[in-house]
Amino acid sequence: MTLRFIGTTSEHGNCPTLYEVVETGEILVQGERETDPEHLAQLRDVKDSETFVRVPRELLLRFAPTAEQTKE
Repeated sequence: MTLRFIGTTSEHGNCPTLYEVVETGEILVQGERETDPEHLAQLRDVKDSETFVRVPRELLLRFAPTAEQTKE
């Protein structure tokens, strides 16, 4: 499948970064893996195949579409 770079708030190629899976429209998030046991214990309905990453809110605010953009 093809990934399309959406954007990043990092410098020098470090994470966090957002990508789109072109064929499905899904978003792939690159970030630091969440390892805090207290946080992990609070997550719900987690499959063995899933993982969690941290990204700054600024990344999502800058690159996530607004409701008006998704209506197109």
